[in-house]
Amino acid sequence: MAGTDIAPLNSRELVRLYRTGGLSPVEVARDVLARIEEAAAFNAFMPLRAELTIEMARASEARWKAGSPLSEIDGVPATVKDNIVAKDWPTRRGSRTTSDKPADYDAPAVARLREAGAVIVGKTALPEHGWIGVCHSPLTGITRNPWDAQRTPGGSTGGGAVAALLGLGRLHLGTDGAGSLRIPAAFTGVVGMKPTVGTVPVYPASPLGDLSHHGPVAASVEEAAQVLSFITKPDQRDLRAVQGPDHPRAFDHEAGVRGVRVAYVARFGGHAVDPETAAITGRAADILTGQGAIITEETLNIGEQARNIIRPLWWSAARAIVSAVPEELQDQIDPGLRRIAEAGWKFTAADYIGAMVARSDLYGAILGFMQRYDLIISPAMPIPAFEAGLEAPREGYGDDWIEWSPYTYPFNLTGQPAASVPCGLTSGGLPVGLQIVGSRYGDELVLRAAHAIERDRLMPAFIARKTS
Repeated sequence: MAGTDIAPLNSRELVRLYRTGGLSPVEVARDVLARIEEAAAFNAFMPLRAELTIEMARASEARWKAGSPLSEIDGVPATVKDNIVAKDWPTRRGSRTTSDKPADYDAPAVARLREAGAVIVGKTALPEHGWIGVCHSPLTGITRNPWDAQRTPGGSTGGGAVAALLGLGRLHLGTDGAGSLRIPAAFTGVVGMKPTVGTVPVYPASPLGDLSHHGPVAASVEEAAQVLSFITKPDQRDLRAVQGPDHPRAFDHEAGVRGVRVAYVARFGGHAVDPETAAITGRAADILTGQGAIITEETLNIGEQARNIIRPLWWSAARAIVSAVPEELQDQIDPGLRRIAEAGWKFTAADYIGAMVARSDLYGAILGFMQRYDLIISPAMPIPAFEAGLEAPREGYGDDWIEWSPYTYPFNLTGQPAASVPCGLTSGGLPVGLQIVGSRYGDELVLRAAHAIERDRLMPAFIARKTS
């Protein structure tokens, strides 16, 4: 279609044009690849393999011309975070110590998108082994936030969040071991969702075990739900996976929130919260009230408990990752990752087991809380995006991500579904995310509440800025 601006078209609009012959997957793939190159200053992507992308697009184009598309996402451009294995692409994990040899298989989520005909346009950047909630690494350098290039997009799915914000693909796969989908979603003003543990099969296994989830980061709730509908299909390679349907799962994200019981929790303990962030997320609670949800302000003092659990689990995993690197390559590891790996040596096997037992206690406490509520909402982050290249904000919020991201990792520990949806802008023009948490297997309700926030018309300035 001559003159069509492809960048703003969502996956549904692309497929409508494929069906009518108004646009082809090859045209879209070429356009996305060109725009990725134009956006190189944000450093969101690993090196492209354009020949593979165009080959996939041509196959999709042939299916559409024959009237036999594989699914409603056939030909839709997708990205994959570079710690998720994708056939024919290397899996560098943000590390100079890993091999650039292309993989010979797909991880389950990638396999499901490929089976549906999605076109992989590239792999997205992350910090080394996803160790931190920002996005810089020895391999790729600093990934930058399009709202303000001097700020971080967050991490560890930072490259995927930038791609979603800029329309560099429509379907984006990321991972979340402690907030790695929700942190960058909040910092960049997109949607990031960690599904219920086990509902999206994961292979190969993460050193973090079932703390790590695969899920979507997307420009809209609709596209996040679309990704989830495919990647929840079963895969026998994950021994922890829940047996899901052997077909795309339908998520009704438009059913609304009337009568839904929601706990608004402004903080999970004594951590600092930026006042403007707190005010914006409080107004988001009012949006849900206006759409019929029953909102109660609550306290949930789990911050210290969750910190004491996550640190031995994460730091021990870092120790295992770094210990596996040959001695001659140790000096190429991110110094910050080496530092927490060294700290991991202080934790014993008894400490690790104790943390796992305490994790079960935390889940019991949250389970009891959820008997009274269908959802928990909170800020996704206590602050807006800070300076790129730093591990933590310069002052006031702690020295590591466990301190400055207190809202996200408790729900990796409990396995509950949790999403960040944009809910407003600070006076400085930076996005703020609202975290929405459901009971286990309550993913659809999380998406419904996220959609209720997204469709609200009280944010015209945000919508105009985001789409300009």
